[in-house]
Amino acid sequence: MNKFPRVSSVAEAMELIDDIGFLPLLDSGIPGYSAEDIVDEDCRYVVFPDGGWDWPLWKWKGQIVTEMPCLYGKFFRGKAGFISKRWWGDFCNYRRNKIPYPSADAIEGIILDTLKMSGSLITRELRAACGFNGKGMRSKFDGYITRLEMATYVVTEDFVYPRDKHNREYGWGWSLLNTPEALYGKAACQKDCPPEESFQRLFGQFQKILPEATEKQILRLL
Repeated sequence: MNKFPRVSSVAEAMELIDDIGFLPLLDSGIPGYSAEDIVDEDCRYVVFPDGGWDWPLWKWKGQIVTEMPCLYGKFFRGKAGFISKRWWGDFCNYRRNKIPYPSADAIEGIILDTLKMSGSLITRELRAACGFNGKGMRSKFDGYITRLEMATYVVTEDFVYPRDKHNREYGWGWSLLNTPEALYGKAACQKDCPPEESFQRLFGQFQKILPEATEKQILRLL
């Protein structure tokens, strides 16, 4: 199993992400390599006898993405995780070469144009603005958003939570979506080198932080 320092606070989580560059939130397919795997027991999901729940790791997400800085989205096999800003340029260079920017008349292109015009929107607002209404439209739209996140064109800027009558946040929260260019500028999403060179850097970093992982396991994440 890959070994990482045990994390017991949001500050320690941010320090680790900055150090290793890439950290899936939940199961990555590689034993021991996720935020869920490395946090202390008292930071994991727990259900109380009254039906309530607590999950400190889940609540850290917004603070991590707004304070680090780092990028959050479904980057790893369609699953969510964090990427530090210093690795983002290489990651974009590699992924966007594999998945070119969608044309304006494609559904993904319409979603991106809508998001750019709006500045930022929670997922359900963006879905409504793009006309994905009715039965079954939510899952279809989520599939498009996942593909856009995998291609690095859309990220989560923050998380928005509903509030009860006492003005207390509750529930799982909604992703506030934006483009990485809007958050960090165009230069942060580029790298002045061939995509293959970015890939070699990325692959080398994953080999460094995951010395026990196989080449196949790393390629599945990339």
